[in-house]
Amino acid sequence: MARYMFRRMVLPIVLSIPTACWPCSVMYIPTGVELTKNADVILRVKAVEYATPPHDTRTWTTGVPDSLVKFQILEVIEGDAPSGLTLHGYLNQVDDFNDQKPPYTFVRPGGRSGSCFANSYRKGAEYLLFLKKSTISPDLTVNWAALAPVNEQLHSGDDPWLLWVRDQAKAISRR
Repeated sequence: MARYMFRRMVLPIVLSIPTACWPCSVMYIPTGVELTKNADVILRVKAVEYATPPHDTRTWTTGVPDSLVKFQILEVIEGDAPSGLTLHGYLNQVDDFNDQKPPYTFVRPGGRSGSCFANSYRKGAEYLLFLKKSTISPDLTVNWAALAPVNEQLHSGDDPWLLWVRDQAKAISRR
């Protein structure tokens, strides 16, 4: 009887939950070396302001936000820097540092559910971005390696993750 009640009451509820609610999963997460090799541009930036604020400030998506965040480019580590940089995302006042030791092998906590990408940035904080050319606006994106540390918040200009990536970029360019 209990099994019948479970099937009749609980199972329809579970099956009716949209698949968008389930956390993402991927077959492979690129290593830090692969991110450094495969990124078109690697930048150290500071989140400045909204270029386009969210349509509804009460609702945030784990998918691609309708808002665009403007960044100040502080350092070009690899590739050709754009004249300006905006990315889909949200501004907030919350730190979201990676909880691993560099070299990181996984996205910061803000990207561990939903779309597989962290999409929020603390206003005034620095980030290390691994960017790829995109066919949609904006011209560059961090949404190319799911669950990978493609847009990590930095503690400072001498953050261990930043120092590691700089070293990798130099080693790759010498080859």
